[in-house]
Amino acid sequence: MKKPELVIMAAGMGSRYGGLKQIDPVDEQGHLIIDFSIYDAVKAGFNDITFVIKHEIEKDFKEAIGNHMEKIANVKYVYQDLNNLPAGYSVPEGRTKPWGTGHAILSILGTVDAPFAVINADDYYGTHAFKTIYDFLATHEDGDKYSYAMVGYSLKNTLTEQGTVARGVCEADENGMLTNITERTKIRKNGDGAQYSEDDGKTWTDLNPDSIVSMNLWGFTPSILKELKAGFPAFLDANLKTNPLKCEYFLPTVVDNLIKAGKAEAKVLTSLDKWYGVTYKEDKAVVVQAFKDLKAKGVYPEQLWDR
Repeated sequence: MKKPELVIMAAGMGSRYGGLKQIDPVDEQGHLIIDFSIYDAVKAGFNDITFVIKHEIEKDFKEAIGNHMEKIANVKYVYQDLNNLPAGYSVPEGRTKPWGTGHAILSILGTVDAPFAVINADDYYGTHAFKTIYDFLATHEDGDKYSYAMVGYSLKNTLTEQGTVARGVCEADENGMLTNITERTKIRKNGDGAQYSEDDGKTWTDLNPDSIVSMNLWGFTPSILKELKAGFPAFLDANLKTNPLKCEYFLPTVVDNLIKAGKAEAKVLTSLDKWYGVTYKEDKAVVVQAFKDLKAKGVYPEQLWDR
């Protein structure tokens, strides 16, 4: 059985800030959130890291992150390209938005052929999450069904005070196996609770703040790649007609479809850690304080890496 690898979706990194150079460090030592994730991942056993990036940010990305990570782990790069479409399809005129997380992971086809975990570059997952997913990947293989896993978080631990977030809301059976995942693209905090909207904020529906949500921390066998490839044309056929400029091929939706088709099962591994991320610039002060507190508790050293 091959050793688990880590895939980091970083193609969207910098887009919110207008470029990587504008991404602010989250501590006085100059670390980014991704530094803490990789520190935790390497500690958990991941030695091979594949970054999914865009060609446009390659130079800045390597200067800010990639070059010093190459001293820590075996690093590979793949590129999420808007034009990477099946034969017979083309990018709709005026489209600049990437094709989503499913398309990002499809980019690693031919580069990664071992069990792998997936994370977002700009989310903080907590120390336990990486150990949990590594141990799962190291001990599970596909059987009658594909054997996948996700680390789920309590919705209330993933909300921002600043605005709305997108989350995959999960349901599991009594054995902790994922039964349903619904992509909610607009969730907001509402006092001690939460609400979601499906009509761009015109109406809001209450959502249990203790709901388990996906933060795109998944564990897969390589079988997911052939399924992503097989499902992409059908996604394009269905969505290019109705939403050509903004439709996204969501990774959780593909997993949900495979579960419902009886082809896959996914274990929900829950994390009690609080998620941190800079969804909005105003989130930064909260994140900076969080890492200060984690260092004070001895969770991290002051300096993660020799640069």
